[in-house]
Amino acid sequence: MPKPSKQKDLSDRLYLFDTTLRDGAQTLGVDFSLEDKQRIAKRLDAFGMDYIEGGWPGANPVDDAFFADPIKTKRARLTAFTMTARHAAANDPGLAAAINSDVPVLCIVGKTWDFHVKVSLGISREENLTRIHDSVAHSARDGREVVFDCEHFFDGYHHDPSYTLACAQAAIDAGARWVVLCDTNGGTLPWQIEKVISEIAKTIPINRLGIHTHNDTGNANANTLVAVRAGVRHIQGTLNGIGERCGNADLCALIPTLILKQGLKTGIKDLTALTDLSRWFDIQMNLPSDPGRAYVGERAFVHKGGLHASAMAKDVSTYEHIDPAVVGNARAIVVSSQAGRSNVLSRLKAYGLDAQGHETQVRTLLDIVKERESKGYSYDGADASFELLARHAFGQLPAFFEIEKYRVSDEMRKAKGSIQQSATGQTADHESEAVVIVRVGKTRYHEVASGQNGPVDALDTVMRRALEPAYPTLCNAQLSDYRVRILRSEEGTAAYTRVVIESHDEKGQVWATVGVSSDILKASFQALCDSYAYKLFIDGQAVPS
Repeated sequence: MPKPSKQKDLSDRLYLFDTTLRDGAQTLGVDFSLEDKQRIAKRLDAFGMDYIEGGWPGANPVDDAFFADPIKTKRARLTAFTMTARHAAANDPGLAAAINSDVPVLCIVGKTWDFHVKVSLGISREENLTRIHDSVAHSARDGREVVFDCEHFFDGYHHDPSYTLACAQAAIDAGARWVVLCDTNGGTLPWQIEKVISEIAKTIPINRLGIHTHNDTGNANANTLVAVRAGVRHIQGTLNGIGERCGNADLCALIPTLILKQGLKTGIKDLTALTDLSRWFDIQMNLPSDPGRAYVGERAFVHKGGLHASAMAKDVSTYEHIDPAVVGNARAIVVSSQAGRSNVLSRLKAYGLDAQGHETQVRTLLDIVKERESKGYSYDGADASFELLARHAFGQLPAFFEIEKYRVSDEMRKAKGSIQQSATGQTADHESEAVVIVRVGKTRYHEVASGQNGPVDALDTVMRRALEPAYPTLCNAQLSDYRVRILRSEEGTAAYTRVVIESHDEKGQVWATVGVSSDILKASFQALCDSYAYKLFIDGQAVPS
């Protein structure tokens, strides 16, 4: 049992309650291992969360193991979740599992909508009030901090305000530090939230109230913000807004808004760590990152339109609401069919290319980009290919290699003992082979190679075999990702294919290249060749004589 702590009036600032490891665990496709929970909890603690809800002791083996040996936090208060007792509080096994965990805070959820009291619990309204009071009182008896989550509070308030308030008051009377108003079904709208809080603040001290919202109408963040404006100082949410159904309030968007837009105090010491935390979490859970996510997304401070780029060349605040560095993100001016001269100049400046006196090259480059994008090229996410294009236009790209010829074959063979079944039920196997003739300086290489994973793998293997004797540095370049998009799909097999390849090297450098063709192998080969050339360029390689 942790040492009890004196409860202070904490209403002078916001308190952030992270429920990623409990409510976020209800996200479809998310399954936390014990190690996941421990790693994530440590990152949340280092970032500056006030409360970390680690899970529900007694609910599953992972949560049991997490609370059997809880991590040691530096500043966050580790919290165990449970529900109001179904039996006498002193003898309730569910409540006991949470009380016996070695953490300083318990979060107890209880019914506050009389519809649920009748239908879900099957007890009287008076019995529910007793359970709330006794559960909180028993949990707080040794000075432990208790948070009471008022499940379905806003739905209950709409149906019977007096009973819902009586539930909240029962928790406060029993010693709950925070009474959290939950929009459990996510159906309440912002003006309704603000109206309800302004009404109940006449009865319950505003510095005892918290807010917990779900995103079923797309208003979880807005509902949290209006609750804060109404005076609520305890905020519950998750990293990147994960959670059951449509998710919870997104702390990665709320925290910077509350700090930067509303000037409120939190326990966050370094807001610049936010973007890294958000993206790190997605990687840990193998979740796709939303590039358009507020503040932390890859596109959050990317500027594509020519008008925007022109204005930002004079003052970045013309099209940015904050400095991206404040949240650990970065600005980017991309070049595309929507680009103007300012976009191109901005990218050239980033590459260290002086465009002054080279107006013809700039205009030619922009025309090439627009013409290529009309055919399906996209340089938004393939900056390495654009840099190669720009440096070639300025005469700054060496001819590292020249492709004279290449050929790819993919042969299907009947395979004995193979478990792969074709549509006819016959077993088969495939073998890919690539042949390439490449000139590097004055030397001509003719190589053949097989691919273990299809024709693109064969092309990559044979090109490396041809180039690495002259350029050993390519051994350190690896493909990270391979993405294919079909363009003008209505044209069937004649549709164009865009291939984007992401690569990385031993220095941690990451770059993306693009290829487009009606032939997926040709598009892939273009992107591969750009990837090799970019690696050679950034390594400062010279063409062998």
